[in-house]
Amino acid sequence: MANSKRDLFLKRRLRVRNKLRRNANGRPRLSIHRSNKNISVQLIDDERGVTIAAASSLEKDLGVVGKNNIEAAAKVGKAIAERAKKAKVTECYFDRGGFLYHGKVKALADAAREGGLKF
Repeated sequence: MANSKRDLFLKRRLRVRNKLRRNANGRPRLSIHRSNKNISVQLIDDERGVTIAAASSLEKDLGVVGKNNIEAAAKVGKAIAERAKKAKVTECYFDRGGFLYHGKVKALADAAREGGLKF
C-alpha cells in the first residue's frame, strides 16, 4: 500500500516528537514550521501549554518578508534566540517536526545556537 507524501510527513513528525518528549526533562520545545513561502519558529512550554516566544519571516522588523531562503532562516533563528533570552530561557529541545534537518532548518538551528540557545 503506497503512502502519500503527507502521510509520511505526519508519521515522521509524530515519531520525532514522541522521541523528544521522552527526553524533554521539563525543557521548552523549539518547534519549526516551514512552508514554501515562509519559515516560523515557536518556543513552547508543553507543561503549561503556552508559547513563550515566536519569530517568523513574515515580520517586517527582520527585513525578509516574502523570502524563504537560508539567509531568512538564519535571521529568524537569531530573532528567536534573542526573544528566548528576554524570556529567560537558555535551554530547550529542537523539534524539527517532519522536516529534514538540512538547508533552511539547519540554518535556523545554527543561528539559534550562535544566539545563545542550547539544544
